[in-house]
Amino acid sequence: MIGILTGSIIGLVLGKKVEIIKPLGDIFLNLLFTSVIPLIFFAIASSIANIEQMGKFGKVMGSMLLVFAFTTLLSAFLMILGVKLFPIVDNLNLTMAENPSGKIPTFGEQATQLLTTTDFYELLSRKSMLALIIFSILVGTATLKAGKAGEKFKDFINAGNEVFKWVISLIMKAAPIGLGTYFAYLIGVFGPELFGSYAHSLALYYCFCLIYFFVMFSFYAWIAGGNRAVKSYWSNNVLPSLTALGTCSSVATIPANMEAAENMGVSKSISDVTIPLGATLHKDGSSIGSVIKIGLVFAIFGKNLSGIDVVFTTLGVAVLTSIVEGGIPNGGYIGELFIVTAFRLPIEALSVLMVMATLIDPMATLLNATGDTVAAMMISRITEGKNWVNHKLTVDA
Repeated sequence: MIGILTGSIIGLVLGKKVEIIKPLGDIFLNLLFTSVIPLIFFAIASSIANIEQMGKFGKVMGSMLLVFAFTTLLSAFLMILGVKLFPIVDNLNLTMAENPSGKIPTFGEQATQLLTTTDFYELLSRKSMLALIIFSILVGTATLKAGKAGEKFKDFINAGNEVFKWVISLIMKAAPIGLGTYFAYLIGVFGPELFGSYAHSLALYYCFCLIYFFVMFSFYAWIAGGNRAVKSYWSNNVLPSLTALGTCSSVATIPANMEAAENMGVSKSISDVTIPLGATLHKDGSSIGSVIKIGLVFAIFGKNLSGIDVVFTTLGVAVLTSIVEGGIPNGGYIGELFIVTAFRLPIEALSVLMVMATLIDPMATLLNATGDTVAAMMISRITEGKNWVNHKLTVDA
């Protein structure tokens, strides 16, 4: 927190000159990215391989998809109501540049690139997160099915899981410098733009997200385990929140989230699957961001965000966008293509959407990342019963 506060002050004082120290933040983030990819593989594969019964894994997965879909749809619907109550007015007067490629990939092409890779080595890139997760689930399931023949391999992935947790722990010792530098960069470079032509839309987005962050996440935690779960959630949510804001990356926040989930009392069999999957599939902030971006371009092109068909299309786009957006800085640009395609907007709209995506990225990542831990609490409630929150307290005692 001292590092982040210092970085924020430096960003305010130096402005765009602060870009000179950005490489320090890049080094920290690159170290996290290179380590978190093998961590995701070992965490998911070992977690599934150690499940005693496949039925339990199916129950966890089913509960996870239910919780993810519920919160994503609810967040988008509430933002639609927000846009209706506080309509966005076109005061940008921007000259929009055309998309350099001029080509929008088809849905099938985007789905293929999202779910699979053409070679094994491509799985090791954070650009192929969902493909890596699918592969990790297959490896973990195959190890479980192999029984005694797969014991040595299970020992290997269990050991890999423990080793890379330590690797992440060592890297996170540089967090005060890395996160502080990124906060300085975000405030110094993007701070002035927050009060420019996009101020109206950004004010609506940031105010709504702050309310959603404190009110809805508290409500979700309360559903999961009552007042004790609410207190546990917020007392362990500081580091994940600061990491998400500073790095603008759900992937970089995975290690902090996994530690926080464990401290909240979520069992490893749930957190080791839910947190990595959530970084890719569960993004309330991106869902809300899709709605505000749709409202903005609708205002620019004179379209109305009304009608059952438009509302349902908006909800569908919000859910799809929250799934396809990568958990990396500015990973949401593929989502902008969905918006343009779904509403048949001019290709020039991409420039406005991309600028907006960059400006909302910190707050979107905050909701995306920290929403995974409260989702893990809700999944624990469904799969382990209402007394799951007392388990850790009993163990600690």
